[in-house]
Amino acid sequence: MARYIAKNIVAAKLADKCEVQFSYSIGVAKPTSFYVKTFGTGTISDEKLTNIAETLFPLKPSGIINHLNLKHPRYRITASNGHFGRTEDSFTWEKTDMVDELLSAI
Repeated sequence: MARYIAKNIVAAKLADKCEVQFSYSIGVAKPTSFYVKTFGTGTISDEKLTNIAETLFPLKPSGIINHLNLKHPRYRITASNGHFGRTEDSFTWEKTDMVDELLSAI
């Protein structure tokens, strides 16, 4: 989900470079920590981007599973050539389909 969020932020031209980081605690559905860092390349503040991303993207495990359609494993295609940087439609975390929502939220 972190890669997916970062890719959408960059695709929306809200930053040239983006890192999304979050962490969880056992038994807590929402992240205990979440932030977006743009290394000074953002068109808006990192704090504002963090707030927007936290609102727009599902961050609970069940929300991530549903949003990225992770209940349908892709073992064979993932095993050959890895799972990052691929353009096949089956790799939902590579899509940049939230650009309009991000731009509307500014």
